[in-house]
Amino acid sequence: MAYNPELERCIDVIAMPWPGIDKRKMFGGLGYLINGHIAFGIHKDELIVRIGCENRANKALCKPHIRPFDVTGKPIRGWVMVSPAGWEDECELSNWLHEGREHAESLAPKNKP
Repeated sequence: MAYNPELERCIDVIAMPWPGIDKRKMFGGLGYLINGHIAFGIHKDELIVRIGCENRANKALCKPHIRPFDVTGKPIRGWVMVSPAGWEDECELSNWLHEGREHAESLAPKNKP
């Protein structure tokens, strides 16, 4: 299994209606971009969320079911991975997606090639 298709369906219901969103295969899973910036994605069964500044990431890492985003052996700052127990509830999933959206929308849109 490359990534969890049920998580993809749940994310799509919440996020695909948002303006400026795009879905692409990446990092062995799926990434959701807003205005050209990755906001969140799926790696195997885990939700990946780009939440930005180190303070927000450190705060998130204190919560249960959260760990640093690390699929290569080198953690990426400002990103977290949420295990299934942390996104199974629709409200929790929505909260995480909005965290990623908020960060992506805070960045200047990338120019399309």
